[in-house]
Amino acid sequence: MILPVVLALVALQRIAEALYAERNTQRLLARGGIEIAPRQHGWLVLLHTTWLLSMALFVPWSTIPNWWLLGFYAVLQLARVWVLATLGPYWTTKIVTMPGTPLVRRGPYRFMKHPNYAIVVCEIAVLPLAFSAWTIAIVFTIFNAALLAWRIRAENRSLADRPVSS
Repeated sequence: MILPVVLALVALQRIAEALYAERNTQRLLARGGIEIAPRQHGWLVLLHTTWLLSMALFVPWSTIPNWWLLGFYAVLQLARVWVLATLGPYWTTKIVTMPGTPLVRRGPYRFMKHPNYAIVVCEIAVLPLAFSAWTIAIVFTIFNAALLAWRIRAENRSLADRPVSS
């Protein structure tokens, strides 16, 4: 039974990231950071929680995974670590901007503006697909797309006046 182990590992990862993000958020706010669109965060937490719960409830635990897709999900986690390492103390799950602080343009940010969101888009689809849960992949991809469209608009507005680092 691989599914419960995978879901437990993903849940532990998300909890650890939430703790790291909250610590970073508090430090940024203490240094003058400004939280943008705070209502969005609760929706993000709800989306990720129900995504994992839906897999735990609706996918038979005996389902044998597609190992290629599960391997791709593992590669996505390496990309996630790259994002976290690149942003360091600026990585949060909330939108917190530091006025006047240059935008990061190294690591994965050399290639795209929102690499973490690209990773999440893939994760939301790939993990359920690895366990043949097509409906979960489709439903949560749609909800995630709607949430990210709202979130990216707010984040882009908050970053528009920030200088770019070299």
